[in-house]
Amino acid sequence: MQVAVCGPRNCSDQDKINAYEVGQLLAQAGCTVICGGGSGVMAAVAAGVRSKNGLIIGIRPNDSTTGASPDLSAVIVTNMGEARNAVIVWSADAVIAIGGSWGTLSEIALAKRRGGIPVVSLGGWAILRQDGQQVDDAVLSAQSPQESVELALRGRH
Repeated sequence: MQVAVCGPRNCSDQDKINAYEVGQLLAQAGCTVICGGGSGVMAAVAAGVRSKNGLIIGIRPNDSTTGASPDLSAVIVTNMGEARNAVIVWSADAVIAIGGSWGTLSEIALAKRRGGIPVVSLGGWAILRQDGQQVDDAVLSAQSPQESVELALRGRH
């Protein structure tokens, strides 16, 4: 199973802690993890995966490996800019978004538009109706790294 972990390069300390633990849990579950391969959430999830000897693939937006996390197992250079978000999402069996940025929101939107895969948010975006209620088929909201991984993996093995 391949799980994409998305999140901002400029993230909070809590987002980094969550991403590191999510990476560890996904590696322990035997998942291949895909991320944007840069700093912030991406570097933290890569470090978590690497700490458990898992496989972590970074999909880079530019035309070189410059700025790629040193914890990546493999780096894919796309020279596609933000369009690489589609590559990340379409390569995954589930998506976990940690924290929030506009780029992360675009990955959530692409994953929901794709359909058929779990999309989980941890400490980030929630899709609400005007009355403040969560949209039924929107993003699954997790309260912890463990819950985010459980929701992503539920029914997918």
